[in-house]
Amino acid sequence: MNKNLDKSNLRKVILEYPNNLEIGAELAKDIKLKLKQKPSSLVICGMGGSALPGDYLIAYLKRNNFKIPTYVILDYTLPKNIDKNALIFISSYSGNTEETVSCFKEALKKNLNIVTFSESGKVEEMAKKNSIPHVKYKIDFENFQPRYGVTYAFMAMNQILTNLGISDRIQNLPKIDPQSYELEGENIAQKAKNKIPVIYASESYGFLAKTWKIKINENSKLPAFWNVFPALNHNEMVGFSKPPHQYFVLMLKDVNDHPRNKDRMDLTAQLYRDRDIEVEMINIQGENFLEKILNTSVLGDWISYYLSLENNQDPTPVDMVEEFKIKIK
Repeated sequence: MNKNLDKSNLRKVILEYPNNLEIGAELAKDIKLKLKQKPSSLVICGMGGSALPGDYLIAYLKRNNFKIPTYVILDYTLPKNIDKNALIFISSYSGNTEETVSCFKEALKKNLNIVTFSESGKVEEMAKKNSIPHVKYKIDFENFQPRYGVTYAFMAMNQILTNLGISDRIQNLPKIDPQSYELEGENIAQKAKNKIPVIYASESYGFLAKTWKIKINENSKLPAFWNVFPALNHNEMVGFSKPPHQYFVLMLKDVNDHPRNKDRMDLTAQLYRDRDIEVEMINIQGENFLEKILNTSVLGDWISYYLSLENNQDPTPVDMVEEFKIKIK
């Protein structure tokens, strides 16, 4: 394993980003919206790593009995049934994401309530031109990748809702030790080498399974897939009856998962192992929901990081994405 492959020092990012929560809240603390009434819905528009904060936010808000319908849009257009009282979050780290800019233009045309989030780019320019509140990301790290802005972006979004009085400011932010998960991540990566990773979780933690999948795609330069219990027991598992490739299944299990989902995980793992598919059962660790999110995210980071080194890849660049952006213009 050649650690010199990590030319942009992604390891340092993994060690630092989980404890950047307060940065996000600080970035958004002075942004005040004047709405005529409580938002009828919250729509978060973003792609790739810029969409992840929306997934985290929705999961957090659900745990805190947030009553406003909330959606993440991974497309060029807003929902057809959106009304004038919707609140739109435009999330693009670069500020130039084609699909997100398209949603921004539509929201402007419909004169909706908008807040933008970006480091620079067209999103910032359009926000200034149209007097739209803008959260400007400021990360002092060379070659920073949007997928690692998830913590402070999530906090910034929640802070906007806090400013509106419809969500609570997150108190007693957990401080975690990313390095304490590094060896476990490295060991799991060695087991997963030369296999296709598949990540499963309960519906409540599906966003973490999705995050792991994305990190493996972008860091490790490998295909990976994710799904949730109980849905996967009704179709996907049949695809592993006689799999033509080698898979490595990672199951994220929480002590508070529905008892029947825990049974499903155990039985699914047994059935897969009976078919010579390796399964790693991972118990989600943490004293509260936010701490569980951070701890599990970091473990996934280490797995994808060391898989990249096992795969002789620099974990930071996403060259095919950049090539695609150039060629689709």
